[in-house]
Amino acid sequence: MYLITGATGNIGKILATELLSSGKKVKVISRSADKLKPLVEKGAVALVGDLYDSDFVNNAFKEVSQSFCMIPPNPLSNDFKKDQHTVVDNLFNAVKSNQVKNVVLLSSVGAHLQSGAGVVDGLRYMEEKFSLLKDVNIVNLRPGYFMENLFGQIGLIKNMGIISSPIKADLKVPMVATRDIAHVAFLLLNFIQFRGHSTQFVLGLRDVSYNEVAKILGSAIGKPDLKYVESSYEETEKRMIESGYISANVASLFSDLSRSFNNGSALTDHKRQPQNSTPTGIEEFSQVFAKVYLSS
Repeated sequence: MYLITGATGNIGKILATELLSSGKKVKVISRSADKLKPLVEKGAVALVGDLYDSDFVNNAFKEVSQSFCMIPPNPLSNDFKKDQHTVVDNLFNAVKSNQVKNVVLLSSVGAHLQSGAGVVDGLRYMEEKFSLLKDVNIVNLRPGYFMENLFGQIGLIKNMGIISSPIKADLKVPMVATRDIAHVAFLLLNFIQFRGHSTQFVLGLRDVSYNEVAKILGSAIGKPDLKYVESSYEETEKRMIESGYISANVASLFSDLSRSFNNGSALTDHKRQPQNSTPTGIEEFSQVFAKVYLSS
């Protein structure tokens, strides 16, 4: 039996679908029964509940041998790290008490840092916590920056005609499509060839700068002159908070993550290799971006 947390998200939904298509028995967790319906129709067992509920989490892991564990983000949290720790502790205790054998953890580049990576600090905590489970085979999956995060730029493009963030315009960072992350997780969980504790990076086709992103996305949406503008951390936080979708606490943590990219500390632990490079490039993703942009 497999258990997928975050099963209605970009990664979990694809992962669960691939496992079901390969004939696996799959439990899926979400707070929304309606969002789980498409997976239930494919044969999944739906578990509707909250990962902050320790009893629910423990019961969900009963009879599970393989799991994909992630921390669903709560962008309106006023204490994001505390929330992350609560979810990690619940997942850890459930995996331990139910003797789950194989676990893929969704972590991130930058999780090698003890602190200073903002929203990624909680993923470091998750990796360290799960490292205590000596009888469990664990892969810390560390993807680069999600390409889908670029959807958050759509409002700015439409309102101001620019793409903007605090990240240096010419800094090349690994950008990866979430569908590629899901497929890597599927290969790991479907074939179970990992043993002990290990880390695997998922880095996308190539490293890309925001200057390149603006040019490629601009071309895809019919705005070939679209520019990237570096903004201050303070200005970006203000814009995030005013959107109504992100708390001041989370906005501050995103600034910390951007700093860790700009100073290079978050990007020092990986080396791009064929085995951690995935097929979807920013050019291919730009077509997906254009469809979302034009329909919004």
